[in-house]
Amino acid sequence: MIGMAFRLPAMAFCVFVTALAGQDAARAQTDEIQVYDATIADEGQFEVEFHNNFTPIGRKTATDPQGIVPNHSWNGVPEYAYGVTDWFEAGMYLPVYTIHDGRAEFDSAKLRALFVSPYAATRTFFYGINFELSYNAHHWEPTRFSGEIRPIAGVHLGDWDLIVNPIVDTAFKGVGRLDFAPAERIAYNLNPVWALAVEHYADFGQFANLQSVHNQAQTLWAVVDYKQEDVFNIESGIGHGFTAASDDIVLKFMVGVDF
Repeated sequence: MIGMAFRLPAMAFCVFVTALAGQDAARAQTDEIQVYDATIADEGQFEVEFHNNFTPIGRKTATDPQGIVPNHSWNGVPEYAYGVTDWFEAGMYLPVYTIHDGRAEFDSAKLRALFVSPYAATRTFFYGINFELSYNAHHWEPTRFSGEIRPIAGVHLGDWDLIVNPIVDTAFKGVGRLDFAPAERIAYNLNPVWALAVEHYADFGQFANLQSVHNQAQTLWAVVDYKQEDVFNIESGIGHGFTAASDDIVLKFMVGVDF
């Protein structure tokens, strides 16, 4: 079973990278501000997580001429997940939406496949990889289809968690135009219920045209987690951007419910 857990992600990775080579990754606002820790729904379990992000002080111009102005925008999506095995979770995001200037807009819909080391929460070292495929409205991303490869690696060191997600985004327009947008998390678990964390999210631009520091997105977050195992979990945080390509203040609030 563990051997299969290695082979299927490797096969999916090869198929996905082949597709990348066949077809400018564009970075839009994000519906999901989260560092993946390789934990998944139990086999046969269904989960829903509601992502909500609000930008009270943000950029006042859109990245793309048809795009959404981040300042005072609310982005959100319900995320549905099902534990297929102890190493594979299937998920869907629908609808990704934005509320801005008093109106709501449909942004995107996404499918994902998450492969992990089983029972990651009990391992010292854990790992995984997530694949996403998105169908986008043009105001959200200039390309109709886009994707994400999110490797996951981390360690549990007593009460501390250290996690990295070296994310690569694509609009399926060539390997050189892949966009590097890593995320990291350092968390201290006060007890089994409460945790405090610092998270960092960046976007360095395309590998073939990495951006100057001024044009990179660089945001640091203070985060609080509350978990009631097998019932629900809450994650909230405040982020501050340090470059012109980042938003000054962003708030996030996520609620997950197990069924």
